[in-house]
Amino acid sequence: MAYVFTPAPIPSVAVADSADRLPVRRIFCVGRNYAAHAREMGKDPDREPPFFFSKPADAVVDSGVDIHYPPQTENFHYEAELVVAIGKDGTNIAEADALDHVWGYAVGNDLTRRDLQLAARDMGRPWDFGKAFDRSAVIGPVTSVAKAGHPSKGAIRLTVNGETRQDADLSELIWSVPEIISYLSHSIALAAGDLIMTGTPAGVGALVPGDLCIVSIDGLESIRTRIRPRI
Repeated sequence: MAYVFTPAPIPSVAVADSADRLPVRRIFCVGRNYAAHAREMGKDPDREPPFFFSKPADAVVDSGVDIHYPPQTENFHYEAELVVAIGKDGTNIAEADALDHVWGYAVGNDLTRRDLQLAARDMGRPWDFGKAFDRSAVIGPVTSVAKAGHPSKGAIRLTVNGETRQDADLSELIWSVPEIISYLSHSIALAAGDLIMTGTPAGVGALVPGDLCIVSIDGLESIRTRIRPRI
């Protein structure tokens, strides 16, 4: 069999302390998973069932790579997130077994065209144009479970030009990592290479050209992104 044109390269993210890379299959994102962020987005933070949206695998960007201000937006936002890298396939995963399916963890930045997201939300339309655009998923080096353990608490922070914009703790997640994995796997078969961005704390805000955005989580490698002018 031959392809009618050359297949695109497999998207991948860096692995901490290694020259290897982790292939990315899909990117799932949990919406409004910190109570304070739910409030700032005008929503009730009660513990309703989690909901998800997706980004394309080739939206991934390594730490240290500059990103041009994206098209069709005037309100481009950062969102600091803990990223879970799945390393073992599974469906209908019990919560007690969920962490057995994790290969490692990384720091992420769920870049968002907020004006497009909110316009779609208000019209009852999908969020894709606001969330699933090119280079919208900055993912740092993935640290294996053997080195990082399973972080369930610890600081998650984001700064812009040295000013702290987000400062919370992983323990504030409404839905924990095991709960997220179990819930998602009862709807969609998870597979090695799937990434789950677990939600962002309060304090989301705009980025402009020239900004340097740094996201850090205790025990993981931080990520740096410089915003360049729109092309």
